Amino acid sequence: MTVSHQPDPDLELRLSRKLLDVLIRAGLAFALAVLCYRIFSPFISLMAWALILAVTLYPAHQKLARRMRGRQGLAAALLVLGGIVLIVAPTALLLVALGHSVHEFVGSVHDNTLRIPAPSPVVAGWPIVGAKVYGLWSQAHEDLPAVVQSMQPQLGDLARTALEMVASIAGTVLLFLFAFVIAGIMMAFGQSGASRTQSVFDRIFGSGRGKEFARLSTATVRAVALGVLGVALIQSIVVGLILMVARVPFAGVLAMIVLVLAVAQLPALLVALPVIGYIWSSGDYGTAAAATYTVLLLLAGAVDNVLKPLLLGRGVDAPMPVILLGALGGLASAGIMGMFVGATLLALGYQIFMWWVASNPDAVPAEPRP
Repeated sequence: MTVSHQPDPDLELRLSRKLLDVLIRAGLAFALAVLCYRIFSPFISLMAWALILAVTLYPAHQKLARRMRGRQGLAAALLVLGGIVLIVAPTALLLVALGHSVHEFVGSVHDNTLRIPAPSPVVAGWPIVGAKVYGLWSQAHEDLPAVVQSMQPQLGDLARTALEMVASIAGTVLLFLFAFVIAGIMMAFGQSGASRTQSVFDRIFGSGRGKEFARLSTATVRAVALGVLGVALIQSIVVGLILMVARVPFAGVLAMIVLVLAVAQLPALLVALPVIGYIWSSGDYGTAAAATYTVLLLLAGAVDNVLKPLLLGRGVDAPMPVILLGALGGLASAGIMGMFVGATLLALGYQIFMWWVASNPDAVPAEPRP
């Protein structure tokens, strides 16, 4: 016997109204999210850098606040001033040297006043590239205008790119300065911000694991900031100051190259060794001075081998190769900001995967040893 079901118009009307109500609310929520993003998008980089600085410097801020009887605002202000003096000021000094070097080089090429010193015969004895470098160097010393004329299009593009790079670096330093100030405000209200962040992670991962993932994200950001960017910045500043003291030409340019190489996890000796070769072959330095600068540059070029194992992965439950691969992958896909995002996401993914492996319901519990 077949039972026929009659449609219920009232039920269908109520369901359609509820579905329409849900769609309208979802559309309004999506439109609000899009408008909020468009309003906030000009400040995303600034706020992201401020958050990274605040997370990285918050332990030092808490130690300073405890010594100042819990004055969070005053401790944040002193930490920001100290960071500007110790980090922003040397970076600005190297930036000024970089701009001066580029401007001087472009002006000397344009006015045909650039003079290349004669190469030392030692250069010809360099393995593999010695003869070629010696020949090009000798040609530039004897007839520089002809060499410049033959490379005029490449030099014009190079000069234009260098000036654009200097302007971009100046904007980055200014952005970093404002981010430092905002980071100080975040650190002054760090306790309430930490509780709200943990609430967000509890909402995403569950109340039982939100605190663990919040701590992992914080530790990963600090590890990348100290182990990658911190080491790169320290190394570039040290190498740049040594080059400025030694009066090596284009010291600012070489320091920025060291910074880029260090961020990309390439050895700074790629810059230090040619500079050492220039110091010994130029004839402008005595034996004692050349030996001193050689030792200093070698030590500065290898300082990342000492600092990176101490700082990268410190306090993080994920292995150091996971953090390093996440940072390098993020750098390749999204620039410097991607280093933090990539390392944090890969560390979180690693912890979620290991938690899923550990919670296998079919696993046989191990028998306790006698």
